[in-house]
Amino acid sequence: MTEVAIIDAPAAGDTRRELLLTEDRLGHYPEFRAFFIRAFDLDRVGLARPGHVRAPSGLVYALVFVGRSGEAFPCGVEIHAVVDALEPLDEAVADRDLWSILQWMIAGVGPPWTVEDLRATGRLYRIPAAG
Repeated sequence: MTEVAIIDAPAAGDTRRELLLTEDRLGHYPEFRAFFIRAFDLDRVGLARPGHVRAPSGLVYALVFVGRSGEAFPCGVEIHAVVDALEPLDEAVADRDLWSILQWMIAGVGPPWTVEDLRATGRLYRIPAAG
């Protein structure tokens, strides 16, 4: 697996965000919340801006952290591909990148979560990128 890298926010330019995945219940997984807080300095940044990563394909993805009244921050995360405004999203590339991002997240969260368990689950559900 090629490394996923946290990067600074790219210049907006002629781009758009394409929503790929939403998890709106991070409260069920406190270790994921702790990972995002550490990785993206959310204690300091908060809702001010999304986090950005560069995936193995070279494409950039925005992680938009969601806050909700009465819940610890972040209570959710959305993953968006940052693509050229007029170009279609290459769904096969986005699927492979999203799978790499999920593996990066699981590795960052650590035990009891494992990348091998994620891969096994992906194979059970026949996710092409998991093969």
